[in-house]
Amino acid sequence: MRSLTWIREAGYRVIFDATHSVQRPGGAGNATSGDGALAPVLARAAIAAGCDGVFMEVHENPARALSDGPNQIPVKNLPKILRVLKAVHAAVS
Repeated sequence: MRSLTWIREAGYRVIFDATHSVQRPGGAGNATSGDGALAPVLARAAIAAGCDGVFMEVHENPARALSDGPNQIPVKNLPKILRVLKAVHAAVS
C-alpha cells in the first residue's frame, strides 16, 4: 500500500488491481487460487490511499470461470462494491 502513495507523489495515476492482489499463485497445487472475498476490502483501502481507479475481475459464477475464478468477484456484488468505493472516494477527496 505504501508504494501507491509513492507512485502518486511521483506524478503518476494509479490503478489498483484488486483481484490479482488477492491471487495465490500455485495455491491450489497445480493451479492458482485466491481470496476473492478480500478484493473489495483491498479496493477500499486503495481508494482511501488515493488511487485513481480500481481494476476488478468479475464473473457471473467465479467458481466456473475459466481463469482466475478464486480471485474474482461475483458480478451481482459489483453495484454495492462500486457504491462503497464511490463513498470512500468522496470522503477522502
